[in-house]
Amino acid sequence: MNTLWVASRKGLFRFDAGSGFTQSAPPAHLAAPVTAVLQDPRDGTVYAALSHGHFGCKLHRSDDGGATWVELPAPAYPASDAADAPTLEMIWTITPGAADQPGTIWAGTIPGGLFRSDDRGQSWALNMALWDQPSRPDWFGGGYDHAGIHSIIIDPRDSQRMLIGISCAGCWITTDGGTSWALGGTGMRADYLPEARAYDPLGQDPHLLAASPANPDRIWCQHHCGIYVSDDFGRNFREVSQNAAPSAFGFGVASHPQRPDTAFFVPAVKDEARIPVDGKLVVTRTDDGGASFVAIDRGLPQGPAWDLIYRHALAIDATGERLAMGSTTGNLWLSQDGGAGWRLLSGHLPPIAQVAFA
Repeated sequence: MNTLWVASRKGLFRFDAGSGFTQSAPPAHLAAPVTAVLQDPRDGTVYAALSHGHFGCKLHRSDDGGATWVELPAPAYPASDAADAPTLEMIWTITPGAADQPGTIWAGTIPGGLFRSDDRGQSWALNMALWDQPSRPDWFGGGYDHAGIHSIIIDPRDSQRMLIGISCAGCWITTDGGTSWALGGTGMRADYLPEARAYDPLGQDPHLLAASPANPDRIWCQHHCGIYVSDDFGRNFREVSQNAAPSAFGFGVASHPQRPDTAFFVPAVKDEARIPVDGKLVVTRTDDGGASFVAIDRGLPQGPAWDLIYRHALAIDATGERLAMGSTTGNLWLSQDGGAGWRLLSGHLPPIAQVAFA
Protein backbone atom coordinates (compact mmCIF):
# COMPACT_ATOMS: atom_id res chain seq x y z
CA MET A 1 0.00 0.00 0.00
CA ASN A 2 2.28 2.74 -1.28
CA THR A 3 -0.26 5.34 -2.43
CA LEU A 4 -2.72 7.39 -0.44
CA TRP A 5 -5.58 9.05 -2.32
CA VAL A 6 -7.29 12.04 -0.74
CA ALA A 7 -10.65 13.12 -2.17
CA SER A 8 -11.44 16.70 -1.22
CA ARG A 9 -13.80 19.54 -1.92
CA LYS A 10 -11.33 20.98 -4.39
CA GLY A 11 -9.74 18.05 -6.14
CA LEU A 12 -8.09 14.66 -5.79
CA PHE A 13 -4.65 14.55 -4.17
CA ARG A 14 -2.07 11.75 -4.32
CA PHE A 15 0.55 11.01 -1.68
CA ASP A 16 3.20 8.32 -2.23
CA ALA A 17 5.26 6.35 0.27
CA GLY A 18 8.36 6.75 -1.87
CA SER A 19 8.25 10.48 -1.23
CA GLY A 20 7.68 10.01 2.49
CA PHE A 21 3.94 10.39 1.97
CA THR A 22 4.19 13.93 0.73
CA GLN A 23 2.11 15.11 -2.19
CA SER A 24 3.69 13.60 -5.27
CA ALA A 25 1.79 15.21 -8.14
CA PRO A 26 -0.47 18.17 -8.86
CA PRO A 27 -4.06 17.49 -7.80
CA ALA A 28 -6.42 16.01 -10.35
CA HIS A 29 -9.82 17.56 -11.03
CA LEU A 30 -8.66 20.75 -9.34
CA ALA A 31 -11.46 22.85 -7.80
CA ALA A 32 -14.08 20.11 -8.30
CA PRO A 33 -15.58 18.38 -5.24
CA VAL A 34 -14.44 14.73 -5.34
CA THR A 35 -16.98 12.65 -3.45
CA ALA A 36 -15.48 9.16 -3.88
CA VAL A 37 -12.26 7.54 -5.08
CA LEU A 38 -11.29 3.94 -5.75
CA GLN A 39 -8.08 2.37 -6.98
CA ASP A 40 -9.24 -1.10 -8.00
CA PRO A 41 -6.91 -3.68 -6.40
CA ARG A 42 -7.61 -6.12 -9.23
CA ASP A 43 -6.16 -4.07 -12.09
CA GLY A 44 -4.98 -0.73 -10.65
CA THR A 45 -7.66 1.36 -12.35
CA VAL A 46 -8.48 4.58 -10.52
CA TYR A 47 -12.03 5.93 -10.43
CA ALA A 48 -13.04 9.37 -9.20
CA ALA A 49 -16.58 10.62 -8.66
CA LEU A 50 -17.14 14.36 -8.89
CA SER A 51 -20.00 16.65 -7.90
CA HIS A 52 -20.01 19.79 -10.01
CA GLY A 53 -23.11 21.35 -8.52
CA HIS A 54 -24.79 23.13 -11.42
CA PHE A 55 -23.16 20.74 -13.92
CA GLY A 56 -24.13 17.61 -12.01
CA CYS A 57 -22.26 14.45 -11.05
CA LYS A 58 -19.39 13.18 -13.17
CA LEU A 59 -17.28 10.02 -13.18
CA HIS A 60 -13.70 9.69 -14.41
CA ARG A 61 -11.31 6.78 -14.87
CA SER A 62 -7.52 6.65 -15.03
CA ASP A 63 -5.50 3.72 -16.35
CA ASP A 64 -2.12 5.25 -15.55
CA GLY A 65 -2.27 6.02 -11.85
CA GLY A 66 -3.93 9.39 -12.22
CA ALA A 67 -1.65 10.90 -14.86
CA THR A 68 -4.51 11.11 -17.38
CA TRP A 69 -8.26 10.69 -17.09
CA VAL A 70 -11.21 9.84 -19.30
CA GLU A 71 -14.78 10.79 -18.49
CA LEU A 72 -17.30 7.97 -18.15
CA PRO A 73 -21.08 8.03 -18.13
CA ALA A 74 -22.26 8.61 -14.60
CA PRO A 75 -24.89 6.29 -13.14
CA ALA A 76 -28.34 7.55 -14.13
CA TYR A 77 -31.85 6.88 -12.92
CA PRO A 78 -34.48 5.85 -15.47
CA ALA A 79 -35.92 8.74 -17.42
CA SER A 80 -39.33 9.91 -16.25
CA ASP A 81 -41.67 12.85 -16.76
CA ALA A 82 -42.89 12.65 -13.17
CA ALA A 83 -42.44 15.76 -11.10
CA ASP A 84 -40.67 13.74 -8.38
CA ALA A 85 -38.51 11.69 -10.74
CA PRO A 86 -35.21 10.76 -9.05
CA THR A 87 -32.00 12.29 -10.27
CA LEU A 88 -28.43 11.54 -9.28
CA GLU A 89 -27.40 13.84 -6.43
CA MET A 90 -24.09 12.25 -5.42
CA ILE A 91 -21.96 9.17 -5.97
CA TRP A 92 -21.19 8.38 -2.32
CA THR A 93 -19.05 5.27 -2.71
CA ILE A 94 -17.42 3.15 -5.41
CA THR A 95 -16.56 -0.47 -4.63
CA PRO A 96 -14.78 -3.12 -6.73
CA GLY A 97 -16.55 -6.35 -7.57
CA ALA A 98 -15.25 -9.67 -6.35
CA ALA A 99 -12.16 -11.43 -7.67
CA ASP A 100 -14.36 -13.57 -9.93
CA GLN A 101 -16.03 -10.45 -11.42
CA PRO A 102 -13.33 -8.73 -13.50
CA GLY A 103 -14.47 -5.35 -14.72
CA THR A 104 -17.37 -5.15 -12.26
CA ILE A 105 -17.67 -2.15 -9.97
CA TRP A 106 -20.53 -0.97 -7.79
CA ALA A 107 -21.67 2.56 -6.93
CA GLY A 108 -23.79 3.68 -3.99
CA THR A 109 -25.60 6.93 -4.56
CA ILE A 110 -27.96 9.52 -3.20
CA PRO A 111 -30.96 9.09 -3.51
CA GLY A 112 -30.53 5.51 -2.32
CA GLY A 113 -29.65 3.78 -5.57
CA LEU A 114 -27.27 0.85 -6.02
CA PHE A 115 -25.68 0.70 -9.48
CA ARG A 116 -23.58 -2.01 -11.13
CA SER A 117 -21.18 -1.76 -14.05
CA ASP A 118 -19.62 -4.80 -15.69
CA ASP A 119 -17.42 -2.86 -18.13
CA ARG A 120 -15.24 -0.70 -15.87
CA GLY A 121 -17.74 2.11 -15.66
CA GLN A 122 -18.66 2.40 -19.34
CA SER A 123 -22.30 1.61 -18.59
CA TRP A 124 -24.44 1.26 -15.48
CA ALA A 125 -27.56 -0.59 -14.38
CA LEU A 126 -29.71 0.36 -11.40
CA ASN A 127 -30.46 -2.56 -9.10
CA MET A 128 -34.24 -2.55 -9.41
CA ALA A 129 -34.84 -5.20 -6.75
CA LEU A 130 -33.52 -2.79 -4.12
CA TRP A 131 -34.94 0.32 -5.72
CA ASP A 132 -38.44 -1.15 -5.83
CA GLN A 133 -38.50 -2.20 -2.18
CA PRO A 134 -42.01 -1.56 -0.79
CA SER A 135 -40.43 0.12 2.24
CA ARG A 136 -38.72 2.82 0.18
CA PRO A 137 -41.28 5.54 1.06
CA ASP A 138 -40.09 5.16 4.67
CA TRP A 139 -36.42 5.73 3.80
CA PHE A 140 -35.11 9.16 4.76
CA GLY A 141 -31.93 11.18 4.65
CA GLY A 142 -29.35 11.33 7.39
CA GLY A 143 -27.61 14.67 6.88
CA TYR A 144 -28.85 14.88 3.29
CA ASP A 145 -32.38 15.42 2.00
CA HIS A 146 -32.63 11.87 0.66
CA ALA A 147 -31.45 8.44 1.76
CA GLY A 148 -28.06 7.37 0.45
CA ILE A 149 -25.97 4.22 0.10
CA HIS A 150 -22.49 4.69 1.58
CA SER A 151 -21.36 1.12 2.39
CA ILE A 152 -21.10 -1.79 -0.05
CA ILE A 153 -19.49 -5.00 1.25
CA ILE A 154 -19.01 -8.09 -0.92
CA ASP A 155 -18.26 -11.38 0.80
CA PRO A 156 -14.84 -12.49 -0.54
CA ARG A 157 -15.95 -16.10 -0.12
CA ASP A 158 -19.12 -15.69 -2.19
CA SER A 159 -19.56 -12.83 -4.67
CA GLN A 160 -23.34 -13.31 -4.63
CA ARG A 161 -23.47 -12.31 -0.96
CA MET A 162 -23.48 -8.57 -0.28
CA LEU A 163 -24.25 -6.19 2.54
CA ILE A 164 -25.07 -2.51 2.09
CA GLY A 165 -25.56 0.33 4.55
CA ILE A 166 -28.08 3.11 3.97
CA SER A 167 -28.56 6.38 5.83
CA CYS A 168 -31.31 6.13 6.80
CA ALA A 169 -32.76 2.74 5.89
CA GLY A 170 -30.55 0.32 7.80
CA CYS A 171 -28.61 -2.69 6.54
CA TRP A 172 -29.68 -4.81 3.55
CA ILE A 173 -28.36 -8.23 2.56
CA THR A 174 -28.50 -10.22 -0.66
CA THR A 175 -27.37 -13.81 -1.18
CA ASP A 176 -28.14 -13.94 -4.89
CA GLY A 177 -26.12 -11.06 -6.30
CA GLY A 178 -28.86 -8.49 -5.88
CA THR A 179 -31.83 -10.37 -7.31
CA SER A 180 -33.51 -10.19 -3.91
CA TRP A 181 -32.83 -8.33 -0.66
CA ALA A 182 -33.58 -8.85 3.02
CA LEU A 183 -33.39 -6.30 5.82
CA GLY A 184 -30.66 -6.98 8.40
CA GLY A 185 -29.46 -4.84 11.28
CA THR A 186 -31.50 -6.44 14.04
CA GLY A 187 -30.35 -5.13 17.42
CA MET A 188 -29.58 -1.57 16.34
CA ARG A 189 -31.30 1.21 18.26
CA ALA A 190 -32.26 4.68 16.99
CA ASP A 191 -32.92 7.17 19.78
CA TYR A 192 -34.17 9.74 17.26
CA LEU A 193 -37.24 7.58 16.52
CA PRO A 194 -40.34 7.23 18.71
CA GLU A 195 -39.68 4.72 21.49
CA ALA A 196 -41.96 2.12 19.90
CA ARG A 197 -39.85 2.18 16.73
CA ALA A 198 -36.39 2.58 18.25
CA TYR A 199 -35.35 -0.99 17.32
CA ASP A 200 -37.01 -1.00 13.90
CA PRO A 201 -34.23 -2.14 11.53
CA LEU A 202 -35.65 0.02 8.74
CA GLY A 203 -35.21 3.30 10.61
CA GLN A 204 -31.54 2.86 11.48
CA ASP A 205 -28.70 5.15 10.46
CA PRO A 206 -25.53 3.03 10.17
CA HIS A 207 -23.01 5.77 9.46
CA LEU A 208 -20.54 3.24 8.03
CA LEU A 209 -20.07 -0.53 7.85
CA ALA A 210 -16.63 -2.17 7.79
CA ALA A 211 -15.96 -5.88 7.33
CA SER A 212 -13.03 -7.76 8.81
CA PRO A 213 -10.90 -9.21 5.98
CA ALA A 214 -9.78 -11.96 8.36
CA ASN A 215 -13.36 -12.92 9.24
CA PRO A 216 -15.87 -11.56 6.70
CA ASP A 217 -18.80 -12.37 8.98
CA ARG A 218 -17.48 -9.80 11.48
CA ILE A 219 -18.97 -6.42 10.60
CA TRP A 220 -18.20 -3.25 12.54
CA CYS A 221 -20.67 -0.37 12.45
CA GLN A 222 -20.32 3.22 13.53
CA HIS A 223 -23.99 4.08 14.00
CA HIS A 224 -25.57 7.46 14.65
CA CYS A 225 -26.47 6.19 18.12
CA GLY A 226 -23.45 4.10 19.07
CA ILE A 227 -20.96 1.44 18.04
CA TYR A 228 -22.15 -2.01 16.98
CA VAL A 229 -20.60 -5.30 15.91
CA SER A 230 -22.06 -8.27 14.03
CA ASP A 231 -20.84 -11.85 13.76
CA ASP A 232 -23.28 -12.98 11.07
CA PHE A 233 -22.59 -10.60 8.15
CA GLY A 234 -24.91 -7.87 9.35
CA ARG A 235 -28.06 -9.80 10.16
CA ASN A 236 -27.77 -9.16 13.89
CA PHE A 237 -25.75 -6.60 15.83
CA ARG A 238 -24.85 -6.07 19.44
CA GLU A 239 -24.07 -2.67 20.90
CA VAL A 240 -20.59 -2.09 22.36
CA SER A 241 -20.89 1.61 23.14
CA GLN A 242 -20.72 1.45 26.91
CA ASN A 243 -16.94 1.76 27.22
CA ALA A 244 -16.26 3.84 24.10
CA ALA A 245 -15.10 7.00 25.89
CA PRO A 246 -15.02 9.86 25.20
CA SER A 247 -17.97 9.25 22.85
CA ALA A 248 -19.66 6.46 20.91
CA PHE A 249 -20.78 8.93 18.22
CA GLY A 250 -18.82 9.42 15.03
CA PHE A 251 -18.75 8.58 11.35
CA GLY A 252 -15.66 6.61 10.37
CA VAL A 253 -14.70 3.05 11.26
CA ALA A 254 -11.74 0.93 10.12
CA SER A 255 -11.40 -2.80 10.74
CA HIS A 256 -7.93 -4.29 11.22
CA PRO A 257 -7.11 -6.59 8.29
CA GLN A 258 -5.68 -9.46 10.37
CA ARG A 259 -7.35 -9.05 13.78
CA PRO A 260 -11.17 -9.23 13.69
CA ASP A 261 -11.44 -7.96 17.27
CA THR A 262 -9.56 -4.74 16.47
CA ALA A 263 -11.28 -1.69 15.02
CA PHE A 264 -10.73 2.07 15.01
CA PHE A 265 -13.17 4.96 15.44
CA VAL A 266 -13.03 8.77 15.71
CA PRO A 267 -15.38 10.07 18.40
CA ALA A 268 -17.20 13.40 18.27
CA VAL A 269 -19.92 15.37 20.00
CA LYS A 270 -23.28 14.05 18.86
CA ASP A 271 -25.69 16.27 16.95
CA GLU A 272 -25.29 19.53 18.85
CA ALA A 273 -21.88 20.54 17.52
CA ARG A 274 -20.14 17.65 15.71
CA ILE A 275 -16.69 18.56 16.90
CA PRO A 276 -14.13 16.59 18.94
CA VAL A 277 -15.17 16.03 22.53
CA ASP A 278 -13.75 18.86 24.69
CA GLY A 279 -11.99 20.13 21.57
CA LYS A 280 -9.43 17.29 21.73
CA LEU A 281 -9.07 15.02 18.72
CA VAL A 282 -8.53 11.34 19.53
CA VAL A 283 -8.83 7.99 17.77
CA THR A 284 -10.34 5.15 19.78
CA ARG A 285 -9.34 1.52 19.31
CA THR A 286 -10.78 -1.73 20.59
CA ASP A 287 -8.68 -4.89 20.61
CA ASP A 288 -11.20 -7.17 22.28
CA GLY A 289 -14.28 -7.00 20.12
CA GLY A 290 -15.69 -3.90 21.78
CA ALA A 291 -15.37 -4.95 25.42
CA SER A 292 -12.96 -2.06 26.01
CA PHE A 293 -11.54 0.92 24.14
CA VAL A 294 -8.39 3.00 24.38
CA ALA A 295 -8.19 6.65 23.33
CA ILE A 296 -5.10 7.56 21.31
CA ASP A 297 -4.01 11.19 21.13
CA ARG A 298 -0.25 11.06 20.40
CA GLY A 299 0.41 13.44 17.52
CA LEU A 300 -3.17 14.74 17.38
CA PRO A 301 -4.28 18.27 18.34
CA GLN A 302 -5.34 18.54 21.97
CA GLY A 303 -7.34 21.70 21.73
CA PRO A 304 -8.90 23.67 20.61
CA ALA A 305 -9.60 21.42 17.60
CA TRP A 306 -12.70 21.51 15.43
CA ASP A 307 -11.95 18.65 13.04
CA LEU A 308 -14.74 16.26 12.04
CA ILE A 309 -13.86 13.01 10.27
CA TYR A 310 -16.40 12.02 7.61
CA ARG A 311 -17.58 8.45 6.91
CA HIS A 312 -14.91 7.56 4.38
CA ALA A 313 -12.11 9.72 5.77
CA LEU A 314 -10.54 7.07 8.03
CA ALA A 315 -8.69 4.21 6.33
CA ILE A 316 -6.33 1.35 7.15
CA ASP A 317 -4.02 -0.42 4.71
CA ALA A 318 -3.69 -4.16 4.12
CA THR A 319 -0.79 -4.51 6.57
CA GLY A 320 -2.70 -2.95 9.46
CA GLU A 321 0.29 -0.73 10.21
CA ARG A 322 -0.68 2.35 8.23
CA LEU A 323 -3.79 4.40 8.91
CA ALA A 324 -4.80 7.71 7.42
CA MET A 325 -7.37 10.24 8.53
CA GLY A 326 -8.59 13.47 6.93
CA SER A 327 -10.85 16.15 8.36
CA THR A 328 -13.40 18.73 7.39
CA THR A 329 -10.86 21.44 8.15
CA GLY A 330 -8.37 20.06 5.63
CA ASN A 331 -5.99 18.34 8.02
CA LEU A 332 -4.48 15.00 6.96
CA TRP A 333 -2.80 12.63 9.43
CA LEU A 334 -0.87 9.40 8.98
CA SER A 335 -0.03 6.62 11.43
CA GLN A 336 2.65 4.07 10.59
CA ASP A 337 2.57 2.14 13.84
CA GLY A 338 -0.90 0.63 13.81
CA GLY A 339 -2.62 3.76 15.08
CA ALA A 340 -0.51 4.19 18.22
CA GLY A 341 0.78 7.59 17.07
CA TRP A 342 -0.02 10.09 14.33
CA ARG A 343 1.76 12.80 12.39
CA LEU A 344 0.31 15.64 10.37
CA LEU A 345 0.95 15.21 6.65
CA SER A 346 -0.78 18.41 5.61
CA GLY A 347 -2.72 21.15 7.35
CA HIS A 348 -3.66 23.08 4.23
CA LEU A 349 -5.89 20.81 2.15
CA PRO A 350 -9.52 21.50 1.26
CA PRO A 351 -12.17 19.69 3.37
CA ILE A 352 -11.61 15.95 2.96
CA ALA A 353 -14.39 13.52 2.00
CA GLN A 354 -12.36 10.30 1.66
CA VAL A 355 -8.91 8.82 2.15
CA ALA A 356 -7.96 5.51 0.54
CA PHE A 357 -4.80 3.43 0.41
CA ALA A 358 -3.76 1.64 -2.77
